[in-house]
Amino acid sequence: MSIPGRSLLFVGFATAVALSSARAQDSVKIGLLVPFSGQFADIGEKLNHGAELYVRQHGDMVAGKKIVVIPRDANGIDPEQTRRQAQELITREKVSFLTGFGLTPDALATAPLGTAAKVPMVIMNAATGYLTQKSPYFVRVSFTLSQLETPFAEWAAKNGMKKVFMAISDYAPGYEAAAAFKKAFIASGGDIVGEVRISVKDLEMAPYVQRIKDAHPQAVFLFMPTGQLPLNFVRQFIQLGLKDEGVQLLGASEIIDDTVIQTLGDAVLGVYSVQNYSYPHASPLNRKFIAAYEAAYGARPRPDFLAVAAWDGMDAIYQTIARLKGVIDPDQAMDVLKNLKLDSPRGPVEIDPATREPIETVYVRKVEKVNGDIVNQEIAAFPHVKVPSE
Repeated sequence: MSIPGRSLLFVGFATAVALSSARAQDSVKIGLLVPFSGQFADIGEKLNHGAELYVRQHGDMVAGKKIVVIPRDANGIDPEQTRRQAQELITREKVSFLTGFGLTPDALATAPLGTAAKVPMVIMNAATGYLTQKSPYFVRVSFTLSQLETPFAEWAAKNGMKKVFMAISDYAPGYEAAAAFKKAFIASGGDIVGEVRISVKDLEMAPYVQRIKDAHPQAVFLFMPTGQLPLNFVRQFIQLGLKDEGVQLLGASEIIDDTVIQTLGDAVLGVYSVQNYSYPHASPLNRKFIAAYEAAYGARPRPDFLAVAAWDGMDAIYQTIARLKGVIDPDQAMDVLKNLKLDSPRGPVEIDPATREPIETVYVRKVEKVNGDIVNQEIAAFPHVKVPSE
């Protein structure tokens, strides 16, 4: 969707307050809640870049209204701070949309506020399955963990990985990822030979990896939020010799992102993972997206699923504003959002009106060297995947 416009307007903390009354009639305000500080600041940066890039490419005018994006710091797993920021965006800034939600606790903290105020909320990342059930004003453009792990488990079992040890972060998304993988893996003839839960605050991975090594699995299913945690785990996985012993590493999401690849290099070749996007995805729109992203932010780190989901989230909001001709009625906005079709760098995405969840292609990727560059290469695709019913 191409909407002619002008220069980008992402508003800082102080400027947003000044604009709040001046643009009350001629603007549409969007609150962007992502972690800009703390342990998960890299998630916030990628989401912010993706959202900002969309506005750069498509302009800041839609249906005659100025688009004003107001970023606020949802500081990782800090629900109280997120709640305060969301309250300010709703009551003081009077935003028409809330978006971002890099982590599940941020979405949960905001749900009752958005519901009470009837503010449409577009989830760009948080992947716990029940989130959209927490508010009729939630819609998700990213994925759920069961949506990724179910086809991944079936693929792993069919490709000779029958004995798997599970290592997951000790919080709700980790439990959900493990449950979905385990259910589908066992149904496909696989066996779970052990499981360990790792605190999201624990950066020391050697004891956990040693425990896994002692169990002698064929593969390790790993779920951790992107960032330092999976980097530390993969480093120990290699240093303690599991890769050399032929143990496969199965990443439940983006455990091998650009930071890990750049840090560990050839050592991560052969690692499998599952996602709804991969940097080398072959489509004209993805090539255009990558070129624009790298022109704006540099070639490293590469854009990933977070940046793409934020780009898609802004596309969903822009389409909604355009269809409503700039007059944002919350319930009418939700009617638009839950019936959208998006042309995304990852491929076609549509929103299931019954669940307000994405229907999309899920990719199994393998870390390979392509033309001298190490990438997550798509090796299997599962099209039109819906969020599995419970």
